[in-house]
Amino acid sequence: MKKTPLYEKHLELKGKVIDFGGWALPVEYQGIISEHEAVRTAAGLFDVSHMGEVTVKGPDAEKYIQKLIVNDISPMENYQIFYSPMCYPDGGVVDDLLVYKFNKEDYFIVINASNTDKDVRWFMDHLEGNVEVKNVSDDYGELALQGPKAEMILQKLTDTDLNEIGFFRFMPDVKICGVPALVSRTGYTGEDGFEIYVDPAQAPFLWDKILEAGKGEGLVPAGLGARDTLRFEACLPLYGQEIDKDITPLEAGLGSFVKLDKEDFIGKEALLKQKESGIPRKLVAFEMLDRGIARSHYEVQAGGKKIGFVTTGSYSPTLKKNIGLALIDREYAREGGEIEVIVRNKSLKAKIVENPFYRKKYKK
Repeated sequence: MKKTPLYEKHLELKGKVIDFGGWALPVEYQGIISEHEAVRTAAGLFDVSHMGEVTVKGPDAEKYIQKLIVNDISPMENYQIFYSPMCYPDGGVVDDLLVYKFNKEDYFIVINASNTDKDVRWFMDHLEGNVEVKNVSDDYGELALQGPKAEMILQKLTDTDLNEIGFFRFMPDVKICGVPALVSRTGYTGEDGFEIYVDPAQAPFLWDKILEAGKGEGLVPAGLGARDTLRFEACLPLYGQEIDKDITPLEAGLGSFVKLDKEDFIGKEALLKQKESGIPRKLVAFEMLDRGIARSHYEVQAGGKKIGFVTTGSYSPTLKKNIGLALIDREYAREGGEIEVIVRNKSLKAKIVENPFYRKKYKK
């Protein structure tokens, strides 16, 4: 397994390390539920150094990225961040990513760890114009400080006014305890917070300093387990579950990021066709009525007929209920409608509810 620069820190903190897509990462320290609750009420610190980073530079950088992704980056300002799926010609998703803009000729793209090699190949296979693409994943350690107290904790360690970093904005040269960092107001929990990119050699030092600054504020180290339950309550998609090569962004409810009126991009024709002919499946949120937990890939039925499958399901620490997301045939995707989830060969009742389960608490 690949190890992040913080691997030794996880062992010191007695984190339960698992194999996550080939990376040795902690699934939990004190427990998923207590870590989840800490992020909702105070703050959690995550190691996300496994994420992939790519730079795209050159006179044709903007044009090249526009061709690759479904969102439209032409209105982006410098130091702004856009989210976008990136699609295959048939509309299926290669990955979802974040585009950081320094200027029209200089972009920084963050991709999913498990897709890094595949994505980099995709970028290289579609190189066009005067542009240079570089996989810089090994040049960064990345920490995510998330929760309502995130700003107050991080502010103790820097002279930069963090209040000036708006949601989905970044500052490229923040000094944290003297360490140069790129700091963005982004995350994957449904809470306010920051993602901090630093030289990998400095990541352990900063990890300790942030935890120290959060002592007495309720800050805890948090693992992959809480990261998943947090993102899931906020209905943020996970590649391989809510989106993948067989699920389009339109089916996954990400239509607001699909700009069909911009110039040509990979997958445009297929997505236009899907929208015009009626999107066949829809991602819905549901709550279990019968006792049981729905898990990823469990079959979903209506009146004994298969209508789809669960993409993510678990106990919700915030709602204290068993909840799930499912991709089902559109005709059954009515809020308030009942569906059945097949759990260990038993048909259990569930009800379609409003999406998301948890309203995001981002700083605007």
